[in-house]
Amino acid sequence: MYQKYVKRFLDVTLASILALAGTPVLLLVSLALAVANRGSILFRQQRPGWQGRPIYVYKFKTMADFRDAQGQLLPDEERLTRLGRLIRKTSLDELPQLYNVLRGDLSLIGPRPLLMEYLPLYNEEQARRHDVKPGITGWAQVHGRNAIAWEQKFAHDLWYVENLSFRTDALILLKTIKKVWNGADVQAPGHATTPRFEGNKTYA
Repeated sequence: MYQKYVKRFLDVTLASILALAGTPVLLLVSLALAVANRGSILFRQQRPGWQGRPIYVYKFKTMADFRDAQGQLLPDEERLTRLGRLIRKTSLDELPQLYNVLRGDLSLIGPRPLLMEYLPLYNEEQARRHDVKPGITGWAQVHGRNAIAWEQKFAHDLWYVENLSFRTDALILLKTIKKVWNGADVQAPGHATTPRFEGNKTYA
């Protein structure tokens, strides 16, 4: 009952309120990025949604398009701008995903949508993270976010899948507010965000 009906109603209601209340912040960040990135404001990328179906996720663009002599993008940590670092630390880069929530691609709460290229690397248990709709924040995000290892993230995602409820979502929402306020766990040591997932043989 909660997952099928109530959760979606709460997603639309809360996302609408947050989008309206956050309009001044959205406009301010958009203006700052338009100047810093010479007009480029949003980052759009295909990610797996519910049941692994492709969706497009939107974020504020926090990285420059710096490339090496061969035309390849430089590592994330070399492309993350000073303004982008601030926007990420405050989690403002996630605000455009409220649009994804209103569209129904994302929930406010759920496992974070990762990269499409990771799909073949999951084992059977890890793939169960797609049994629920992905979210802007989730159980893994409030238990370490980018500062924990991949196997821990997947374990937290699976716990959420098995314990999805109004109480769990409310707890995650409260913990997220605290995490964002403290600017905690935004980066893994030595990385702009987190190291790439290379498959289970690396993390066994």
